[in-house]
Amino acid sequence: MADELIRMDNISKEFPGVKALDNVSFQLRAGEVHALVGENGAGKSTLMKVLTGIYSKDEGKIFCHGEEVEIDSVRASQKLGIIMIHQELNLMSHLTVAQNIFIGREVRGKAGIFLNDAEINRKSAEIFKRLNVDIDPATKVRNLTVAKQQMVEIAKALSYNSEILIMDEPTASLTTREIEDLFRVIRMLKDEGKGIIYISHRLEELKQISDRITVMRDGTYIDTIDTKDIEIDRIISMMVGREIFVTKTESNLSPDAPVALEVKHLNCGKMVQNISFQVHQGEILGIAGLMGAGRTETARAIFGADKTQSGEIYVYGQQVHIKSPNDAVRNGIAYLSEDRKRYGVLLGLNLEHNTSLADMKDFTQAKLFINFRKARKNTEVMIQRLKIKAPSSKQLAKFLSGGNQQKLVLAKWLTRNSEIFIFDEPTRGIDVGAKNEIYKLLNDLAAQGKAIIMISSELPEIIRVSDRVLVMCEGHISGEVKGNEINQNTIMRYATKRKASV
Repeated sequence: MADELIRMDNISKEFPGVKALDNVSFQLRAGEVHALVGENGAGKSTLMKVLTGIYSKDEGKIFCHGEEVEIDSVRASQKLGIIMIHQELNLMSHLTVAQNIFIGREVRGKAGIFLNDAEINRKSAEIFKRLNVDIDPATKVRNLTVAKQQMVEIAKALSYNSEILIMDEPTASLTTREIEDLFRVIRMLKDEGKGIIYISHRLEELKQISDRITVMRDGTYIDTIDTKDIEIDRIISMMVGREIFVTKTESNLSPDAPVALEVKHLNCGKMVQNISFQVHQGEILGIAGLMGAGRTETARAIFGADKTQSGEIYVYGQQVHIKSPNDAVRNGIAYLSEDRKRYGVLLGLNLEHNTSLADMKDFTQAKLFINFRKARKNTEVMIQRLKIKAPSSKQLAKFLSGGNQQKLVLAKWLTRNSEIFIFDEPTRGIDVGAKNEIYKLLNDLAAQGKAIIMISSELPEIIRVSDRVLVMCEGHISGEVKGNEINQNTIMRYATKRKASV
């Protein structure tokens, strides 16, 4: 058996009103990729923050190379060779690649005054050569793709001579080719004896890259299994502790349902070219396509977030003129962005403030004073209705899991009583259990007569939820799929071959 790098025994951590970790154990061996999975809120991030010194443990012990250690700061974890690469990369875009790698450890010239950029460029180049990655150390980080920025983070970790790398959702924003490159680097590090803790909601990729899988649920340890000995359905069952539906739900769409939203010949830059389609009341219209197909750009153009060149938009048969998001909101259109932390919720505000944002006039008196009692009552109704997991309506949004933050965005638009919902990657970065709840919410909204557009890069959820699917490629609608034709092969055929807009 390989040497043990890290062992965490019976770790507990409590926050006011929440027991985030309850007697959790975890082990990492040299030369292995150990996947850590669980629903959002299961305690994965908290456990890793204890390991990296961001949080202090309340109970339990941590061992590094068999010796008990106290990790009371990030610097202490770095000295032990533990580095975490966060999902939201922690780089300074205005600095060069080499400057980011050696930030705080700059090499200075003989006089000790000026920085020796040539030396840190040389050291960075050596690391990239070892990784077989083509990145110029003198390049500004802002000029790199997300995939190359991630390689910079890995290089930074190796510059500390780290033995333990924690990767949080490393493939969330990568293309298939970029994922293959990342996996190649991970396998190389594994062969060198590094230990890698791999956190991901993409369960299929765990079968490709991990050696063992540890499952957590509700802040507790469930089990650790060799990856080769377990199927994905079993992992899901362990994660959620309840049945997850995997078949397409029955449509609530009436055959004579009126057209809620109609878009005619919409043009907005290179990524929105002559787009025309309809969405009916009570319909879930899926929009599929590969990265760069123009799906998000189309949604932003409809919502008025980006300026359009031409086109017409109709809401229930009446032409509307949408020049800004305010115009869209006034016409009953809601947009739930793929970047919920940037465009969906205000992380520093509580649930009451967030749910009231889209309809502030209804929660103010004399246009001056907020009716906090009314806002609190509405928020409590939404917490119950959407099953948002939070101690109270006063909880700050930043402390919610990804799935609950997504529900909070939806609560904002339900408070506004919107009629047309555009969901852009509604389940990105959330776990399989929370995904199931989002799917149910989508179906419930459709049953209430709401018109829904759902953009997703995950074909299984497009197939599962949609009544009809539009496929985009290179800024055009390349196909429309209905009924039994809604399958992966048909959608991918349209997604990879541009045709004239329909």
